Amino acid sequence: MENKTTELNLVTGGTGLLGSHIVEQLCKRGRRVRALVRRGSDTSWLKTQPVEICEGDITLPESLTKACEGVTRVYHAAARVGDWGPWEEFQQISIDGTKNLLEAATGAGVKRFLHISSISAYGHVDGDGLVIDESAPLGQCLNKWSYYSRAKVAAEALVWAASRAGKIEVSVIRPSWLYGPRDRATLARMVTALRAGKTKLIGDGTNRLNVVHAANVAEASILAAESEAGIGEAFNCSNDGVMTQAGYFNAIAAAIGEKPVTKTVPYKVAKTAALMFEIVGHLFGLKKPPLVTRYSVWLIGRHSFFETKKIKDQLGWESTISYEKGIPGAVEWYLRECETGSTPVGISAARA
Repeated sequence: MENKTTELNLVTGGTGLLGSHIVEQLCKRGRRVRALVRRGSDTSWLKTQPVEICEGDITLPESLTKACEGVTRVYHAAARVGDWGPWEEFQQISIDGTKNLLEAATGAGVKRFLHISSISAYGHVDGDGLVIDESAPLGQCLNKWSYYSRAKVAAEALVWAASRAGKIEVSVIRPSWLYGPRDRATLARMVTALRAGKTKLIGDGTNRLNVVHAANVAEASILAAESEAGIGEAFNCSNDGVMTQAGYFNAIAAAIGEKPVTKTVPYKVAKTAALMFEIVGHLFGLKKPPLVTRYSVWLIGRHSFFETKKIKDQLGWESTISYEKGIPGAVEWYLRECETGSTPVGISAARA
């Protein structure tokens, strides 16, 4: 086998939150990196890294042949993110895009395919004290408009089919709600809401939250992709320790000098209101996401928890960035970006 410093790694979604952290962590380890970017994408951060930028698009199969040339490992982080929008976009980007990339990778003789899925692929399961590990089935309790989750399930199915056919070695990472530097979506939304005093806890806020720093997930991805123990395995990578819903919101509030969140709304009330918002949105074909969706209510207010024991035991993964360090650091980055005009406060957020 070649030395890992000479092997070439292809990263899709390199201009996004997780993809950019995978690029960063690979570069820190002295790995060769090629980043696939769409024409017109903001590559300003990527250009600060020692990477090869390759123009292409996972929805355009003809652009992927060159991108996969000479590649040993593919880190597939590109996807249609968010819980709102037409199904056709999720189909084209998350499902067909994965299929296109798999075909290009196998055709080019790529050894390993690291696929970024999501804990939402398990479905919107919930229950007091329910702990979910990698043995749980996918696609449970999905509602009609759970497009993001349905697309993640379908994309994973394609990856596992390629693995069973012996076409390529695969590993799957299932992250949860991501945060960290270069998060221009959820942090913007939360800071805006906290400053306006509009943030409410769903339930009493004591439920344990699955939230994880993007750099920690990037490290987990590299461990899985470079380890023999990661072949043919899926790993949850969904928390950096113990963090409650109230603890997370209030840590961000403290970092921006705001008071703790005290307002609450019952989980069932929030879920019912979200359903009404969704019905209106779909009825009138609204492109802008509603104020709240059932997915976002589940993401924040659920009482089930996603376990990370497997990746710790099999790969030795541990979070290197704690909540105590990571949350203030992410907020500091965001506020600095706002001051320079790079990220406007109140930017429309794509959900985790």
